[in-house]
Amino acid sequence: MLNKLTLIENTASEFEQIYGGCAQAVLAGFKENTKVISDDLFRAGTGLAGGIGLTGNVCGALLGGALVIGAVRGRSFNDLKDPDKIRYQTLEMVRELYEAFEAEYGSVCCYDIQTKLMGNSFNLWTQSGKRGFLEKGGRKDKCPSVCRNSVRWVYEILNGRNLAI
Repeated sequence: MLNKLTLIENTASEFEQIYGGCAQAVLAGFKENTKVISDDLFRAGTGLAGGIGLTGNVCGALLGGALVIGAVRGRSFNDLKDPDKIRYQTLEMVRELYEAFEAEYGSVCCYDIQTKLMGNSFNLWTQSGKRGFLEKGGRKDKCPSVCRNSVRWVYEILNGRNLAI
């Protein structure tokens, strides 16, 4: 039997391969295997793919991971005064995730990560960009591997703070 982390990683990878949308792929991994992600939060991740609206900026897998951390540990609307400093604990965990992306890929930007993994970046708003992305394995294994890494780092960050999911 597969352990929980492997199940979450596999779901995220498969979601990215089949449907695309790196932020939602990370969210899907946790939603399907931990139930900590609501449908509303999953929907909220829709526009974050491809570096926010396919602009190549901050990696959607990073953003999806940040949303997972917030869903598990973030402060609630009814606790905005935050006497326990949950906001800062959450920000610290998201910073760790950010730093893991920088350490692994040299950047947190989608276009830079594409270049590192595939030799160049692709404008996913164009047919030629989509074609090149697919030909270089963007959907097959490159972006799914980024989603897997994001899931693993989020899982490790949360478990490292006894926030087992």
